[in-house]
Amino acid sequence: MSLSDPDRKLVTAELGREPTPTEAALFENLWSEHCAYRSSRPLLSAFDSEGDQVVVGPGDDAAVVRIPDNDGETDSETYVTMGIESHNHPSYVDPYDGAATGVGGIIRDTLSMGAYPIALADSLYFGGFDREHTRYLLDGVVEGIADYGNAIGVPTVGGSVEFHDGYEGNPLVNVACVGLVDEERLVTAEAQTAGNKLVLFGNATGRDGLGGASFASEDLAEDAETEDRPAVQVGDPYSEKLLIEASEDLIDANLVQSARDLGAAGLGGASSELVAKGGFGARIELDRVHQREPNMNPLEIVLAESQERMVYEVRPEDVDDVAAVAERYDLGCSVIGEVAEGKYICTFQGETVVDVPAEFLADGAPMNDLDAVEPTQPERNRPEIDLESAFESVVGSPNTASKRWVYRQYDHEVGTRTALRPGDDAAIVALREAGTGLAISAGAVPAWTDCEPYDGARAVALENATNLAAKGATPLAAVDCLNGGNPETPEVYGGFSAVVDGLADMCGALSVPVVGGNVSLYNDSVAGPIPPTPTLAMVGTKSGYDAPTAALDGDGALLLVGTGSDALGGSELLAREGGTDQFPTLPDNAPDVVETLADVADADATLSVHDVSTGGLAVTLAELVTADAGADVAVDGPVALFEETPGRAVVETTDPEGVAAAFEGVAPVTRLGTATDDGELSLDVGGEELAVGAEQVAGLRGVLDEALD
Repeated sequence: MSLSDPDRKLVTAELGREPTPTEAALFENLWSEHCAYRSSRPLLSAFDSEGDQVVVGPGDDAAVVRIPDNDGETDSETYVTMGIESHNHPSYVDPYDGAATGVGGIIRDTLSMGAYPIALADSLYFGGFDREHTRYLLDGVVEGIADYGNAIGVPTVGGSVEFHDGYEGNPLVNVACVGLVDEERLVTAEAQTAGNKLVLFGNATGRDGLGGASFASEDLAEDAETEDRPAVQVGDPYSEKLLIEASEDLIDANLVQSARDLGAAGLGGASSELVAKGGFGARIELDRVHQREPNMNPLEIVLAESQERMVYEVRPEDVDDVAAVAERYDLGCSVIGEVAEGKYICTFQGETVVDVPAEFLADGAPMNDLDAVEPTQPERNRPEIDLESAFESVVGSPNTASKRWVYRQYDHEVGTRTALRPGDDAAIVALREAGTGLAISAGAVPAWTDCEPYDGARAVALENATNLAAKGATPLAAVDCLNGGNPETPEVYGGFSAVVDGLADMCGALSVPVVGGNVSLYNDSVAGPIPPTPTLAMVGTKSGYDAPTAALDGDGALLLVGTGSDALGGSELLAREGGTDQFPTLPDNAPDVVETLADVADADATLSVHDVSTGGLAVTLAELVTADAGADVAVDGPVALFEETPGRAVVETTDPEGVAAAFEGVAPVTRLGTATDDGELSLDVGGEELAVGAEQVAGLRGVLDEALD
């Protein structure tokens, strides 16, 4: 890929000359879709990113949100950072390093804000699980995440794993990170003062990851796994751990005025964006960059995406102290230049190789004006449903199967904050500084947005909010990773636009500000475009750290709260059995449903809560059953058992009348049956009976373990 003719003409007109090779490469990468959001930025204004809890919104390396105190007030001194990014193309070309460096990148985004990373959530999307290549990618991605995350000591507490034929040639790896910071330690990516020094801190610069930003803005070719490998970065988690601790020391000593991590477009991207945001330029001597490979040219130095590096703005009088911290942690440290008035200028061996307006480089890319075709609605063409085979097919699907094989490879308890482990609706980490539990949910359901992009995206937002509420938490804020195919295809762009609007509308209705995010387009391969995939990472808060689990106690009544829908569109049943249908109708009063569910989940009489999502009631009930606790349940018919309307949950309670009273005027409460102590799921489905023991359920849900162990 090279700088396009229209962009070159624009750059030439601005500079009054042809760009140098290094300048052309910089513009190519910083004006790529991956960095400049040329096709998506016009759509992102749909999101509401403001609120009393929002300290730093979109535009920085990570967002910053104030944690409410136990009275619900937003004047506490405890902040969390939120960020999410994609590492899709690299994870296809090199699943291990691609996924690992995705973790490293989002961690450094957290460090850029002066925060300490406390939790990760990974949302992973692959092609059909029955394919050998899918299992190869899954194995490599999970190993990369595990090896990197475990080594740096940041727990992976949640996320999702989805399988869909649309990802066959282009898997997605979306990584979210939550950090902890307070007002005094907060740093931003906005340069403060001309004359301050620019310090490159961390690992030495090599040639790995060259052109990674432009690579991420291309469709994957058939030979991508071999031809594009040089564009994939190589991570070093042990250096990242040193960088985390060194960052703490630098922030403690107030040695950093602003910061940006080196990710897409490397040093050129980080340094130009840092100074441009502050309204400055820079003077950078590329010869001063510490390097690990000989004879690197200026283009390579500027654009290499070598990992575990940060650029800091440092007061001249603090440079020696910063260098001392670097030496203490055996990290590299180079004073490469300074913040300056005027242009962004880089020299190499006495020659000027870059001389451009910083703002024009960082934010001058023209936006694309693309055609969109509105998605069509599916028709109703339901299959005949055989209860026993449908139950086994849906509960035994890789999408609804236990993800224990994945999360058991992650150290999810390091740091001693994890109060509710992976495998539940949401994770909970303890913010002891505020006496608050932070609930985290992350993911999307591609079958929903593939069926109906707008309502499917609304459903994704509601599903994540319901996950939090099921653990007694009130949603606080969200970040998104918007993944799509080639936006130049009108049908793809139409679906992507609908997804953005749907996510924005439901988050707005829930009063959940979308405070940051990432866009990843051109996720196409020889297999075609991916489904529009709006990964959402949402956090919520609750008093304390205890929560009802998604496992039956065995002593309560079983209630279904929320409104169902006579529609199977986007369901796992249709994915397994064939057919089409309209997407379910979502509740009009979703905020009230979420708020009430959170209150009910926190009630003393509540024994367990589990939301209804992929696989419908069939999967929810199967996941609730244990060897010591079963359920005796009756539903109206197969559609009621398998439809997937979000915003619903199964509640086990010793006070069914209290639950009904809480939801009066909000949502219907249906008596499903009772929990038992026999470890058996007994179903009456419109008069047809089916009994399944806990051991059989575990066998059905053990698809990943069986295939991958």
